[in-house]
Amino acid sequence: MPEYIDFRGRKVEITFPLERIISLNPSITETLFLIGIGDSIKGVSAFCRRPPEAESVRKIGSYSTYNENIVDEISPELILTVSGYQDSLTEKLSSKYRIFQLELPSTPFGILDMVNRIGVVTGKIKESQELQRRMIKELFPLNTRKRAYLEIDLGGPVTFGSESYITSTLNFLGLETPYDSTPSEWLKPDYDLIAGFDPEIIFMEGKMFRGMNREDAINMLNDTPMRETSAFRNGQIFTTPGKLDFFAHHGPDFFFSVIPWLRSCLISGNKEHINSK
Repeated sequence: MPEYIDFRGRKVEITFPLERIISLNPSITETLFLIGIGDSIKGVSAFCRRPPEAESVRKIGSYSTYNENIVDEISPELILTVSGYQDSLTEKLSSKYRIFQLELPSTPFGILDMVNRIGVVTGKIKESQELQRRMIKELFPLNTRKRAYLEIDLGGPVTFGSESYITSTLNFLGLETPYDSTPSEWLKPDYDLIAGFDPEIIFMEGKMFRGMNREDAINMLNDTPMRETSAFRNGQIFTTPGKLDFFAHHGPDFFFSVIPWLRSCLISGNKEHINSK
């Protein structure tokens, strides 16, 4: 039986074809469907909503919990998780089930690598390579230099440092953030520090399943030092579309939806700024 080494250095025996997979990470779930192994997914987390077909797969838990009776009933040949926020969950599951843990990406290139690794451990190498080719077409820098700030409601305001794929992607597209040099994946924002940085453009993402509209974002920032920033004064505040996680999702849709949306915001933002002079 072939052995594969996961993020934690554990040797995991996997045989193909796989018929019973549990994916507890939305990005992994999306990738599995896009490389053509969706029919083998028998269980997912409650947050796995991409693609639409994932909605009908049996829900066995959340990011950090699972129903052991359902998992036993499925009798999975492989369970897939991601590092970081699923470490404790992975530890619990690994005592009883065959687990393969993937690394949480810290750059957009890490997302591409994760897609490749998923293809390798599921026997869908060529399919994952084709998906990578489609994704990488969306990743090209823009001829822009702007100061930017991005915030997500994860049960409270959260922003991102140098260890996050979000910051790395913004930097790649020509955007500087107030936490580019902060060695952290995520952190609680300091509005005084950010206002001193004076972002020219602000991106806001609402809570999963709730979303956020532009008016709500403006009202939320209005009573903070962010009101004094160039972005606030010039109306350069953008809220992410829909009610699902957007920047917070690090699957293929990050390339197919988030990056093109970012480019459109920067282009339309430039036009609005020019027209306002």
